Amino acid sequence: MQPSEISGLRHMAPSNLSLYSAPAFDLSRFSNPLHNLYIPPQLQELITLHSSCVNSNSTSDEADEQQLCVINERKQRRMISNRESARRSRVRKQRHLDELWSQVVWLRNENHLLIDKLNHVSESHDKAVQENVQLSTSSAALRYATP
Repeated sequence: MQPSEISGLRHMAPSNLSLYSAPAFDLSRFSNPLHNLYIPPQLQELITLHSSCVNSNSTSDEADEQQLCVINERKQRRMISNRESARRSRVRKQRHLDELWSQVVWLRNENHLLIDKLNHVSESHDKAVQENVQLSTSSAALRYATP
């Protein structure tokens, strides 16, 4: 919404509260740093729908039409909200999946390191067993060789 569009907006009080009529505010004097902000097409459509609903007069047929506009506006807002929620959910899911994959990589590396360590310890054990057997046979041979 451009600042020139905002300046035309007026606060509308209910007709039965004539004491509370509000003056029109000239908002064009305020600078809006967000006026160049990108507005998605769905939101632009919602703004257009809302402005067409607000600008309608209040006869009985037009009141029904305005009610339909309000209902359509709510549906549109809900649809946009649901899409944004689904997008956030997909982002969360992707982030969680990325974290799980990094954990898989880390655990695989850790597993390889542990397997290497186990193989080294197993080889050391086998060498110790063989050495023990050799020492036992040597000890037995020395016992029986000495008269």
